Amino acid sequence: MRIRDWDRSLKVRLVGEFFMNTSYWMVFPFLAIYFAEEFGKGMAGLLLVTSQVFSVAANLIGGYCADRFGRRTMLVFASIAQGAAFFLFAFANSPWLESPELGFISFTLAGMCSSLYWPASQAMIADVIPEKYRSDVFAIFYTTLNIAVVVGPLVGAVLFFSYRFELLLIVTVISMLLGLVLRLYTNETLSHELKGKWETAEAIGWTGAVAKQFKEYGLIFKDRLFLLFVIAGVLAAQTFMQLDLLIPVYLKETIDVQTIASFWGREWTVTGETSFGFLLSENGLLVALFTVIVTRWMTSFPEKWVFFLSTILYAGAMLLFPVTSWFWMFVGAMAIFTFAELMVVGVQQSFISKLAPEDKRGQYFAAASMRYTIGRMIAPISIPMTAWFGFGWTFAILAALSVVSGFVYLSMFKLFEKRLSH
Repeated sequence: MRIRDWDRSLKVRLVGEFFMNTSYWMVFPFLAIYFAEEFGKGMAGLLLVTSQVFSVAANLIGGYCADRFGRRTMLVFASIAQGAAFFLFAFANSPWLESPELGFISFTLAGMCSSLYWPASQAMIADVIPEKYRSDVFAIFYTTLNIAVVVGPLVGAVLFFSYRFELLLIVTVISMLLGLVLRLYTNETLSHELKGKWETAEAIGWTGAVAKQFKEYGLIFKDRLFLLFVIAGVLAAQTFMQLDLLIPVYLKETIDVQTIASFWGREWTVTGETSFGFLLSENGLLVALFTVIVTRWMTSFPEKWVFFLSTILYAGAMLLFPVTSWFWMFVGAMAIFTFAELMVVGVQQSFISKLAPEDKRGQYFAAASMRYTIGRMIAPISIPMTAWFGFGWTFAILAALSVVSGFVYLSMFKLFEKRLSH
């Protein structure tokens, strides 16, 4: 399905969300460094965990709100509210006020708005795109996201630490403009039948909707095979989520100013902040270029060993980071890290569909996403761990967790093979 054949609402969102994602990635990757500098590593880790708890809570009701109030309504509300949160963040880093506490509150509110935005965003695609074309449309949105991941950190590495106030104002304007554009140029895609269903069930309220979701998740987690899949995913998440947490803090403390190349008598140097921007862009570029190629390659191997080898490569990347302060070694470690990520991008989605009964496939996919929500809540603990154990041991512990997740995957596949034999 060609982009020109899409519904107008999706065309508008594709362009608007590219700019929003780019602006977001100018700021987000450097917040771990910002909070660690302002509050210390221990408090920064606790604050980031707290922030993610609020985001998870917002995510739980995001789907309910999208069904209850409409897709476009939630997209517009979340965009404008996120713009307001970033404006508050800018004020907390302005010439008139320096308040990291207000900055943390603003960042938490912005994260909650993002959690409210994405369920409505995904639902809108499902509303207007026929099922056979949805994977292609999701892939295009995923590709633009990864292009934003390439561009955003490169710009943010320069602007966030030198022109933070101005950068946050730019992000504010982009978020506000996106909300206005969505209001003027998109249509509501929630069917009247579905909206009427929620109106007749209004007495349940959002608390009842959340309680119902927890009850359904409880039934799913009685499936031991699926439970092992989620546990392994949470353990693995402790490694790959350090891309935005431990790795930038480590680079900031490891690299002061380092010459990485010399051309025509001119030396090219990086600092800890700019080196992280380069590594994050490397990750995004490799994902954008090789996702489809690596996914197709991995389908020719047994899933069990794809999952297991991915966790081993994650562990290897974690062990490479603390052994040197050489920038080009970090580039190699990030390449290994990214390849481990790409190995399971498509395979894990296919595996979930095999685990799920046909009539509960949607619930299983929703529950499987808890690997990331729970993992995201726990992952920031790595920052205060560096104060207790040092960077070397912290990276080693994360590598060990990744290896453990690999053996949990092997146990899961053993049960899976028994289930198939019956």
